[in-house]
Amino acid sequence: MPASTAAYAVESPVARTRRARKIYRALVDRYPYAHAELDFETPLQLLLATVLSAQTTDVMVNKVTPTLFARWPTAEALASADRTEMEEVLKPTGFFRAKTNSVITLSQALVERYGGEVPGRLKDLVTLPGVGRKTANVVLGNAFGVPGITVDTHFGRLARRFGWTEETDPVKVEHEIGAMFPRKDWVMLSHVLIFHGRRTCHARKPACGACPVARWCPSYGEGETDPVKAAKLLKYELAPGAEWPDPPPGPLPGEVREPRSSSETSA
Repeated sequence: MPASTAAYAVESPVARTRRARKIYRALVDRYPYAHAELDFETPLQLLLATVLSAQTTDVMVNKVTPTLFARWPTAEALASADRTEMEEVLKPTGFFRAKTNSVITLSQALVERYGGEVPGRLKDLVTLPGVGRKTANVVLGNAFGVPGITVDTHFGRLARRFGWTEETDPVKVEHEIGAMFPRKDWVMLSHVLIFHGRRTCHARKPACGACPVARWCPSYGEGETDPVKAAKLLKYELAPGAEWPDPPPGPLPGEVREPRSSSETSA
């Protein structure tokens, strides 16, 4: 039996919630700059970027969307786009034919049902082709300021590793975790868990020895516990030419970080 399952079985709901909130606060301290890593300026751009992010990285999506939105800036333009031309733009993201079809079909639905505008309600968003609760919550939380929990693969994995839930169905995970936190924290909760899942608590080799929430995690020990070895497992996805976040990625437990020199900042 996984340690997280055993912890869930013996822990009271009140104790679980208290522990979950301690983990959340520690992750906010580690990733105070956590945010949606898809570049966007409008709800339409975020909606389509989220759809395109399937089976690829946010960095890759951010490379192609400036060309996509410059060529077809509105839902109306996207709905009537030449498929062959759009496929060439989306080719780097993989599965480009299916994604081209998704973008055009989704844009057509926006034009036909909502006058080309992205609706700001969950019940409307999930009726659009290719838009599930995860995508809808990304758009609502980041483009409309509507609280929502984004249960992607990282969020679900960490919620189970932390012993917050035993559920595997994303909707059930969303509801169970949502009951443990105030609505005002839902969007940032999503961001910090996804950041932590991408950078530290990896699926195959979690960097347990470099984890700021190890003391509260029942799954501690599933990954590398040696601090030096664990530090080498940390991953930070940066687009070419991008700068480190300010503040930069948090220090390891016990580390006293010296101010970076100008050469480090420009490296």
